[in-house]
Amino acid sequence: MSAAAPASFAPGSRGPVGHGASALTLARAAAEQDWNARALAAPVGTPRLRVWTYPAPGVVFGCAQAALHGEAARAARTDCELVQRRAGGGAVLVGPWMLSSSVVLPPDHRLLAGGTVASYRWLGVLHAGLLRDFGVPAHALAPEALRQRAADPALAWACFGGLSPWEVVADGRKLVGLAQLRRRHGVLLTTGTLLWRPEWALLCRALDRPAADEARLEAATTSCAELLGTRIHIETLASSLQQMLADVLGEFTEDAAA
Repeated sequence: MSAAAPASFAPGSRGPVGHGASALTLARAAAEQDWNARALAAPVGTPRLRVWTYPAPGVVFGCAQAALHGEAARAARTDCELVQRRAGGGAVLVGPWMLSSSVVLPPDHRLLAGGTVASYRWLGVLHAGLLRDFGVPAHALAPEALRQRAADPALAWACFGGLSPWEVVADGRKLVGLAQLRRRHGVLLTTGTLLWRPEWALLCRALDRPAADEARLEAATTSCAELLGTRIHIETLASSLQQMLADVLGEFTEDAAA
């Protein structure tokens, strides 16, 4: 399928969704990471929320992948934007096929009770419920179910090549990835949902991975379009996601621009 960006609004803008509300931000990967960093730069008093999609592909490297990021930048094997994030995990291929969210919480927020793994539960369950509302047979993977699954060590470098507790799967394959960054000022929770099949070849090319890894990623993941046989309207899904997150968070703030 084509990787063309949604044409509803220009990069860097907020799209009108629902009853005049702006739920979706179209921005490049670097702008998203800058927003995340700014959100944690000062004490977080009120939850903050942003829902994202991307006008072009980009590779976002985990905080422990600085060497991979540097090598990929020097080799310049792809035109994809290459960005380093502060959260952990493997490399993520973002693009028009992904709907992401950033939730920033005060460090003492009730949704963070119970530690790092427990903090993911509500977010994974929320995403699974949202996708089921759209007809996608999704569920959040509980830790005990995860322990029964064998990881593929060949895909340890890729976020969507493995599974963590409470990430969302459908048909046994990964659909929504979760990440977390804890700082003294607050906690950032991020998500990425595959709307349709990503161009995994771009990710493998950027990291100089063999063609076999592309096939492994195809087998390890699924998408909303693959499961439904048609694409979900991204602005509608974004509006529903923002509303569900707002209902759970209660009061929250948003910036006027990315």
